[in-house]
Amino acid sequence: MENEELDKETTDAPASEPTLRDKVEDVLRTCYDPEIPVDIYALGLIYDIDISDEGAVAINMTLTSPACPVAGTLPPEVESKVAALDEVTSAKVEVVWEPTWTPEKMSEAAKLQLGML
Repeated sequence: MENEELDKETTDAPASEPTLRDKVEDVLRTCYDPEIPVDIYALGLIYDIDISDEGAVAINMTLTSPACPVAGTLPPEVESKVAALDEVTSAKVEVVWEPTWTPEKMSEAAKLQLGML
């Protein structure tokens, strides 16, 4: 009986609110490299997300190639979408080239969607 009550408490507990990191990741999943029909998070283009206690978000991301045609537009798009979150006080995106992006950085779901599995 005691275990049943514990299970009931666990199942009836309200779902926890998404963290700011969860919200940032969700926003990143809305950003796409227009040449590849997969979001930049699943592509493995996001290398690091740092969030301060004050809500400042710093993101290190890369592109599939230094010659990527959206090199000038995708990082500012990411920055503005993240900055639009209510809890975010500032957002900064830095494009980095190390380590070099390779298809191995993609999620399994992205590889499956692109027919690579």
